[in-house]
Amino acid sequence: MTDLTPLVPLAAEVIEACTERNLRIATAESCTGGLIAAALTEVPGSSAVLESGFVTYADAAKTESLGVPAALIAQHGAVSQEVARAMAEGALAHSTADIAVAVTGVAGPTGGTREKPVGLVHLAAAKRGRLTRHAVHTFAEDAGRSEIRLAAAREALTMLRAIL
Repeated sequence: MTDLTPLVPLAAEVIEACTERNLRIATAESCTGGLIAAALTEVPGSSAVLESGFVTYADAAKTESLGVPAALIAQHGAVSQEVARAMAEGALAHSTADIAVAVTGVAGPTGGTREKPVGLVHLAAAKRGRLTRHAVHTFAEDAGRSEIRLAAAREALTMLRAIL
């Protein structure tokens, strides 16, 4: 099991900033499998801020739960800038949240390709009325699955803090 302790201070900053601004959060997670939402709920008072969390591991779930077009996934692959952006925007469209963060990537140890190696993660953060931000990180493949997932969740929380 992944230890969320390293994420809690950053999650607390996000919760505090959202509380001050009366903003609600939605998460759309693939390779992190709910770690972002879990880190946020470790913080007292998160129930006033976290509106919803979508864990859409399968491509079909991305389409059904978030409205990510299947054609977009077919064209760019689930691990792509285009899909990360669509996931974040879909989380806003399918919730009453004000901001959303999305993560899709290859946590390994298998599943990587030359074009999309283990450790590749695409993130997106969306805020109603603003342009969606995107970031891409390639974490060390030898870091291991848990560390890649934890690092991706940390970067997602950092993106949330930045759009606040």
